[in-house]
Amino acid sequence: MLAEKRLVRITERVNEQGSVTVQELMEYLDASESTVRRDLNILDERGELVKVHGGAVSATTSFKPRDDDISERRIMHMEEKKQIAEYAAKLIKKDDFVYIDAGTTTEYIIDFISEKNAIFVTNALDNALKLARKGCEVYIIGGRLKGLTEAIVGSEALDTLAYYNFTIGFWGTNGIHKRNGFTTPDREEASVKSMAFRHCKKRYVVADSSKFDAISPVKFGDFDKASIITERAVSGYEGSKNIILARN
Repeated sequence: MLAEKRLVRITERVNEQGSVTVQELMEYLDASESTVRRDLNILDERGELVKVHGGAVSATTSFKPRDDDISERRIMHMEEKKQIAEYAAKLIKKDDFVYIDAGTTTEYIIDFISEKNAIFVTNALDNALKLARKGCEVYIIGGRLKGLTEAIVGSEALDTLAYYNFTIGFWGTNGIHKRNGFTTPDREEASVKSMAFRHCKKRYVVADSSKFDAISPVKFGDFDKASIITERAVSGYEGSKNIILARN
């Protein structure tokens, strides 16, 4: 296949899917790894895609390789997060066994919780303290505290979550993408999110609209495996049945 034809096909594939791996392109084009990597370098230099570790993402897709400090994230999109959190809090009912993930939007949910006859589990110290101060019954999982996001992670956290079966849960995310699902930068944090995700009946990802069409390195859940509470419709996602617009 001629080089320019390969470049066109790669660009079309990435734009169609949002992201693609080197291995996928090798099979799709019947080309060697060195050829694919060379083509990706060319397209990245042209600005037609963004080369990332192990593949590429569309130039219109935001790639978030690392977490921002939680103190910075708390003041970003604050009003949208509060709107989403207030809606989410109303979903908690009497006798629910609730998981609340670490994160800035999930933390705001606690401010709006009125149902005290529920049991809460979290992997965030601030979440646990806020819930306890509200008079809620709350349990915090054990493990290593990750300073940047204030999330508890590690094998001990996974072992604890394996015993639980939540009726309802709320997760934060760094990225939402139809093909790549819900993603986050850190492998350990993704493992904790994924474990709690699998052990929950009603799953809700709470995320402002800036998180759509964004991808981080590690996936913790499929796009269609949770309802997404957000503040406004995002182009390309309007018809998705699992999108819930927060209207309080």
